[in-house]
Amino acid sequence: MAYDFDLYVIGAGSGGVRAARFAAGFGAKVAVAESRYLGGTCVNVGCVPKKLLVYGAHFADDFEQASGFGWSLDEAQFDWATLIANKDREINRLNGIYRNLLVNSGVTLHEGHAKIVDPNTVEINGERHSAKHILIATGGWPQIPDIAGHEHAISSNQAFFLKELPKRVLVVGGGYIAVEFAGIFHGLGAETTLLYRGELFLRGFDGSVRKHLQQELTRRGMDLQFNADIARIDKQADGSLKATLKDGRALEVDCIFYATGRRPMLDNLGLENTGVKLDKKGFVEVDELYQTAEPSILALGDVIGRVQLTPVALAEGMAVARRLFKPEQYRPVDYKMIPTAVFSLPNIGTVGLTEEEAREAGHEVQLFESSFRPMKLTLTECQERTLMKLVVDAKTDKVLGCHMVGPEAGEIVQGLAIALKAGATKRHFDETIGVHPTAAEEFVTMRTPVAG
Repeated sequence: MAYDFDLYVIGAGSGGVRAARFAAGFGAKVAVAESRYLGGTCVNVGCVPKKLLVYGAHFADDFEQASGFGWSLDEAQFDWATLIANKDREINRLNGIYRNLLVNSGVTLHEGHAKIVDPNTVEINGERHSAKHILIATGGWPQIPDIAGHEHAISSNQAFFLKELPKRVLVVGGGYIAVEFAGIFHGLGAETTLLYRGELFLRGFDGSVRKHLQQELTRRGMDLQFNADIARIDKQADGSLKATLKDGRALEVDCIFYATGRRPMLDNLGLENTGVKLDKKGFVEVDELYQTAEPSILALGDVIGRVQLTPVALAEGMAVARRLFKPEQYRPVDYKMIPTAVFSLPNIGTVGLTEEEAREAGHEVQLFESSFRPMKLTLTECQERTLMKLVVDAKTDKVLGCHMVGPEAGEIVQGLAIALKAGATKRHFDETIGVHPTAAEEFVTMRTPVAG
C-alpha cells in the first residue's frame, strides 16, 4: 500500500524534531504535527527559559560579591518585565530555528492538533494523512493536585509568563523543578518558601548532595518546610492567597507554584482507535525499540516515562530514525551513566550511581568527599561551600558515581561523564594532573577515603 508519508510525527519537541529531521535526511517522506510551539517543553516552558531565569537570579550573588574585588556598585535594581521580555524574544528566535531545521530538512510541517483515527491515519485541520509509521512524541504536562482552590495555583507553564515578580512565593514540591524555581524566585528577591511533603527534597539523588543543598539554601535564607502539605487554597479580598496546611497552619503568600509531577500529554490523541497500551501510570507502553502494542505506532520522550530529559529524547529520536530508515547505523540508547544537572543555586551535577544505589547493588563502596569554600569567595563575606563526591567500587577501583554541588557543577560533571562512561578507575583520576587553580581539580586530588 502507498502511504502519504513514511513517518508521521506527532509533537515537535526535542525527540520528535530529531527523529523527523534525521528520518528525512535518510530519504524518508516525513511530516510533523504541532499544536502549540515548536521546540516543545524544553525550548518554550522548560530547560531553556528556566536556565535564562537562573542566570538572571545569579546576578544577585555577583553584585554582592563584587565589593570584595574592589568594585563599588550603586544599589542594583531588578526589573522582572525586562527579563521576561528578553526571554520571550530569545524563545521566539529559537522557535524560528526549529521551523527552519524542519523545513530545510525536507519535513512537512502541519500546525494544529493531530488525532490518530486508525493505526495508519492521522487527522489534522480536517484533513487525513496516511503513514506507514506514526511516532507519538507529545511530551508531558504539569499536574496540580485537585485540592480545594487549586485553580488559584500556577505551574511552570504559567510561571514563565507572570506579569510581575510576586513578593511572597510558596513553591510546592520536592523534585528538581521545585528546587530550581525556588532558587529563581529567591534569587530575584521574592520571599520564598519551599514546601515538600517528604523528609527531604530531591529523592533519588545522593544523600550527601541532598543534605548539602539543604544547608546551602538555609544559609541563603530560604524557608524550607518538609513533612508539610497543603489542604486547601483560598483567595483573600486583597488578592493574596491563603494556604491552609494539613497540620492546620496557614501561610499567606502572593503566588503558589506547584511542581509536583508531570503527566503524559495524550489528550484527544485518539489512542482508543488503536491497540496502543498505557502502563499503570498512564505513560505509553513501548518495548526496547520504542514500539507500542500497535505495530505501526511508536513513542518516545517524556510520553513513555523513562528518563525525562531532553538529551535522552534526542538520543531516542536518533535511534528511531536510524532503526527505521538507516538500520546499518542503528545502535540502542544506553541509559546507564546519564549525566544530570539541577540548576538550583548552587548548581548540582551528577553522573552514575549514588552512594545508596551502589550499596543496594551490592558494591563494596569507598567514598571520597570534599567540602570547601571556592577560591572566588575567599575575598568576600560569602560562606557558601562546594561539595564534591566520588563513589568507588573498592574491589575493582572503578568510579561508579560522581556528584557535585557548587558553581558550574553541570559544566564540570559533563566532562567527567565521559570518563565514567569509558570505565575510569580511581587510579585514573589520581594520575590525572589537575588544572590549577580550579574547583574541578578537586576531583583528581581527593586521596583519602571518608568513613561511609
